[in-house]
Order: sequence, then C-alpha cells, then structure tokens
Amino acid sequence: MDRNGGAPLAVIAASLQRERKRAGLSLAEVARRAGIAKSTLSQLESGTGNPSVETLWALSVTLDVPFARLVEPPTPRVQVIRAGEGPAVASEQSDYIATLLASCPPNARRDLYLITAQPGTPRESDPHMPGVVEHVVISSGRALVGPATDPIELGPGDYIAYPGDLAHVFKALESDTVAVMISEHV
Repeated sequence: MDRNGGAPLAVIAASLQRERKRAGLSLAEVARRAGIAKSTLSQLESGTGNPSVETLWALSVTLDVPFARLVEPPTPRVQVIRAGEGPAVASEQSDYIATLLASCPPNARRDLYLITAQPGTPRESDPHMPGVVEHVVISSGRALVGPATDPIELGPGDYIAYPGDLAHVFKALESDTVAVMISEHV
C-alpha cells in the first residue's frame, strides 16, 4: 500500500498501461480524452505519480473499464473454486442457490461446451490464441484439469479457470466424467 493507504502505485501503473494498450490508444489520446495532462498520465504509467480518485475515475471512463480494474491487483491466472465455495445467493421463494464462479470481462466472447470423458488417454490441448481463458465445472466424476505442467484434481461441483493460451489438459479419472467448459476469447 502507498503511504496514504491506497492502491499500490505499481498496480495502478501496470493497470493503466495494460488497459491503454488493450484499447489501442496512445498516451496522448488517453490523456486528451480524460482531460488530464499527458505528463500526468506518463507519470502514472511509470509509477511515479500520485493519482487522485477524480483522475483515476476519468481514466476508467476513458478506457471503458471499471474503476476497480485500475486499482486492484490482477487476479490469479489459475483460479479454483471447490464445490460449496464461492459467493452464493439463495432464493427466498425456492430451494435455489446461485453461486458466481466468474464474471465476463468487457469485450469477451464465450463458447459453452458439455464435456463427456472416459479414463485413458488425456485430452492434451496445444495453446489457443493469446488471451483465451478456459473455465471448467465438473458435473460428475473426477478429472485432472488445467495447465499441462500443473493440472488440478477436481470433483463434482469444483470449478477451475486457467489460461487457454498455454498447453493444457483434461484427463478423466472416473468413467463417464461430465463437465461444462466455457472458452472465453478476449
């Protein structure tokens, strides 16, 4: 944390650079659109500025990203949520619980797949195009899923997110393993 108890300047600097590049905008263009000096934005991107909430808010609007994306450290590239974990909200009218596993980032596309797999030869996937993230929830059975170098054993209700732009694997450990896979293209 910085001396004022705010977000670390390095996180803000990296976030601004990442989001500006994602938007395909020059430093000068982002500064112009946000109504700030180019030198101010340059300082912020180098981690030497002292941003106000107003400046960061103007930049988040200009870059079309939530404010939090500029001040929060990036989430881990591999995320596992075990069955029974994660933020859940229950219905007042029925026996129904919705658990958020992952929210869709802006400008993303998601393809949904139902996977049925048997033990034996694992499904080894070469890296997909840059920025692809795969999300898998095991419905029944057990499987090793995730980066080829470090797959995670999952059971019914478990969730994993991992970079699809790295070699990855799905290996059923029980007969008739069923999973839902979402391939997210940013």
